[in-house]
Amino acid sequence: MEQSKHLSIFWTLFVHEQWRFFMAATTKGLCYVGSPGQPFEVMADWVGKHFPAYSLFQDDFKLQPYMKEFEEYFKGERHEFTLPVDFTGTPFQMLIWNTLKEIPYGQTYSYTDVAELIQHPAAVRAVGATIGANPVLILIPCHRVIAKSGSLTGYRGGLEMKKKAAALGESKSRVR
Repeated sequence: MEQSKHLSIFWTLFVHEQWRFFMAATTKGLCYVGSPGQPFEVMADWVGKHFPAYSLFQDDFKLQPYMKEFEEYFKGERHEFTLPVDFTGTPFQMLIWNTLKEIPYGQTYSYTDVAELIQHPAAVRAVGATIGANPVLILIPCHRVIAKSGSLTGYRGGLEMKKKAAALGESKSRVR
């Protein structure tokens, strides 16, 4: 099958120290960051559901700029990502994901904090569900959201990944 530039999703396996996960991008930007240890089929199924007209092509070179930023982040050399993303969601999901991008490096907010920030204080469960559907782990820093009690709670990448990612910066909690 000939690669159609506008209908292609390029993927690679990111490997750096203990970090090992699949990532994928369209020509517009990063669209998927997988959970550590998950097989290729998880990413392929996600792409099939969210980008049904697209085909997957392995291309380590096209993903190199993203891999570089992730490596710098995991080394503590980068605190923000600068490369584009390409994902969509409902207006509520986009509101949550954009709010998460505003959580400063090294800080954690509670699910309640996020619900209050978006001016929907009763929507804590919906905030949690939306955070769980985050397609680009780490880049959209859902690992910086914890329970109001201060404990780590569910994370698509697993609690071990959340713990390691949250530990990258000094933890300055905003939890009340």
